[in-house]
Amino acid sequence: MNEESKPDYEFIPGRELCEVFYKDTVKPILEDFYPDLVYSAAHMGSGSDVLGFDTSQSMDHGWGPKLLLFLRKTDSNLYQDKVDQTLRQHLPYEIRGFPTNFTIHEDGNLIMTPITAGFVNHAIEISTVSDFFTEYLGLFPSEDLSINDWLTIPEQILRSIVSGRVFYDGLGELQPIIARLQYYPHELWLYLLANQWRRISQEDTFMGRCGQVGDELGSRIVGARLVRDMMRLCFLMEKQYAPYIKWFGTAFSKLSCAKDLEPLFLQSFNADRWQERETYLVQAYEYLADMHNRLGITRPLNTNAIYFHNRPFRVIQADKFVSGILSVIENEEVKKLPEFLGSIDQYIDSTDVLAYANKYRRFCSMYQ
Repeated sequence: MNEESKPDYEFIPGRELCEVFYKDTVKPILEDFYPDLVYSAAHMGSGSDVLGFDTSQSMDHGWGPKLLLFLRKTDSNLYQDKVDQTLRQHLPYEIRGFPTNFTIHEDGNLIMTPITAGFVNHAIEISTVSDFFTEYLGLFPSEDLSINDWLTIPEQILRSIVSGRVFYDGLGELQPIIARLQYYPHELWLYLLANQWRRISQEDTFMGRCGQVGDELGSRIVGARLVRDMMRLCFLMEKQYAPYIKWFGTAFSKLSCAKDLEPLFLQSFNADRWQERETYLVQAYEYLADMHNRLGITRPLNTNAIYFHNRPFRVIQADKFVSGILSVIENEEVKKLPEFLGSIDQYIDSTDVLAYANKYRRFCSMYQ
């Protein structure tokens, strides 16, 4: 459709629309045609709507009434095509004013496309629980999910699972998986906290040093990197998975610490001189140090910034948080992990890796 012919839909949150789509249309059709079929239905995976961050702008592609329909492995071969065809023939052409029919845009994305006759080209993916998670995560999140598995699933992928909605779990398989992935195991969480503090310790003096030699651009870049690392530390401290970069700031603003830290971060960005920038960063360091102490995972640590040796740069001595946290880890498998590595989000910054866990795992398996 060209811009002039596009209908003006009144936005409602995608998760809400998908739930109505399931309850009002998909569920009755399945009950009528396949009353004995055992299945689960959910909306999870990629998409701003899954995270709850969609707006009216999101409706231009990859958005609309859709869901995942899961069948038992024993039923998949027999019913997958039949259910697909039944839905194509019997779905209404719209729900809440939104088309249930989709076409593929020239850029490869699905886009809602109204029709008044013919079969509905719906956006209901029919699969098994095992096939979906193995494809999306690159592995199946079983009860014995290993530490290495945890460390190599990007946070944004994990968030897109736990932020989703399960509309019906007749298989009884989805809810246990979501509960299992809700957040990192405790000792692994400690390990990630330590490594995030380490990232801060590795660069906290460079912002001032760049400014001292007249490299204002470099100072701002380092300052921005430190802000990003502190924001990631906040997600860890509040036990929330961080989303991908588009929604990183939006999700951060919903953390309890954001009301105090966001003004400091913005003021550090707006500072014209490195000394002023340092003032705001130091206040943020000290706030984070106090947050750490309130977690109660180590003995109370000094929350005051000090000068770095005899140089005019103030630091929080983040290394003391690293060593303090590592010292309380008891799990032997976690204790054997490299101290200078962390999770995939802490040592890789590549969209092709972090957004497509399955492709990354397949690539790695080629070289094992």
